[in-house]
Amino acid sequence: MSNKWIRKGDKVVVIAGNEKGQMGNVLTRTDKRIVVEGLNIRKKHVKPKQRMQPGIVEIEGSMHISNVSLCDEEGKPVKVKVKISKEGEKQLYYVKAGKEVIYRDKKKKKN
Repeated sequence: MSNKWIRKGDKVVVIAGNEKGQMGNVLTRTDKRIVVEGLNIRKKHVKPKQRMQPGIVEIEGSMHISNVSLCDEEGKPVKVKVKISKEGEKQLYYVKAGKEVIYRDKKKKKN
């Protein structure tokens, strides 16, 4: 599955690893690794000299981008394709029950 379309804010489902089958939103993305909200939780021991309260803190760990896939509203993985709309903008879409469903525009909208 193509993972180059995944970006911050997208809803993804884990397709491999310990968290297989779980969904979440992408918090950050680097070249090959992403952090998904509420998944791959790790415990970090924080010293009292840092600005945070001392103790054990749970944070989301990163996972390889090949272990996740974009998903539809029901949480099923989908393969996304690109098409050009009538206005000339590129859109990501997937096919469900023989119909094209628009996932999102390819580029972020500027405020």
